[in-house]
Amino acid sequence: MELLKDWFRRSFSDPQVVILGLVLVVGFAVIVGLGKWLAPMFASIVIAYLLEALVSRLQKTGMPRLPSVIIVFLLFMTVLFFLTFGLVPIVIRQLTALVQQFPNYIAQGQELLKQLPEAYPQMISEEQIQIIITQLGQEMAVWGQQALSWSLASVASVIGLVIYLVLVPVLVFFLLKDKSLIVFWIANYLPKERTLVNRVWTESEAQIANYVRGKVTEIVIVGSVTYITFIVLDLDYAALLATLVGFSVLVPYIGAAVATIPIALIAFFQFGWGWDFGQVIIAYAIIQALDGNLLVPLLFSEVVNMHPVAIILAILVFGGLWGFWGIFFAIPLATLVKAVLNAWPRQSEDPDEVTAEAA
Repeated sequence: MELLKDWFRRSFSDPQVVILGLVLVVGFAVIVGLGKWLAPMFASIVIAYLLEALVSRLQKTGMPRLPSVIIVFLLFMTVLFFLTFGLVPIVIRQLTALVQQFPNYIAQGQELLKQLPEAYPQMISEEQIQIIITQLGQEMAVWGQQALSWSLASVASVIGLVIYLVLVPVLVFFLLKDKSLIVFWIANYLPKERTLVNRVWTESEAQIANYVRGKVTEIVIVGSVTYITFIVLDLDYAALLATLVGFSVLVPYIGAAVATIPIALIAFFQFGWGWDFGQVIIAYAIIQALDGNLLVPLLFSEVVNMHPVAIILAILVFGGLWGFWGIFFAIPLATLVKAVLNAWPRQSEDPDEVTAEAA
């Protein structure tokens, strides 16, 4: 108990620490409590944050703020139009075709399993194969029910998508146009003496900006290169698989391994064992190698290196809390947590010294 009292006295005797703690608690409470309803706002903030770099570059050329915002916003709407009416319908069409092909893939898989006892009689028996086939059939029945439930709920998803397509562009435009006014309005509600908060934000802001913009760039580059490669290799469902590979970079270490499974299965069922199958796997391995060893170091040079265990833990925690956005912002949030821990008073530090350092 004395240790707890000593920690509380040491940490919260400094007003700057109290302000930092309140900002973190209020921010976390808003995201957790209102995250479901404010999701379009959060998505708009992220997009505006990405587009702000382009607006700033145009302003550096001497162009006023408003024309810069209009040009960047029109570019954003062009990309959004292409995704909505170009890429998304292709992906949905290929996903529907893949689902329709599932019975054929299952039948081929069962035939391959039945051949295993003949090829390896000492390792596996026909009874074991029958058990595996039965279990797979039960799992497919469960997946079918889940797919049916998802399709029944698709009407609500379409309505939500329409809301996003209308509301998010409007919010993005005004967030870009009135950025200074919004920042000034928020700053008026914060204490004037917030040096520790500023220290934490300054330490993490550059890394967060680099990560978010770099990750979006990585998704686009990896997805595009994968799509072109699969088209050249004549692999079925190229757009669907390329989209999967692009978004797999959101989960370091694990995403690439998970994306390998559907790619290998589709390539096998389409080409069988042979050089065509080998070409797909080799090409995918080259793309992943170039991404990990060339593209990632180039895009994320300013991001603080973190241990793989810390990255995976951050993905599990924040992904569990906030789903897709939690996974997307797992590393920036981990960077923010690290900045808070670096700024928080320690046993050997005096609170006055911490305040003086932050100032």
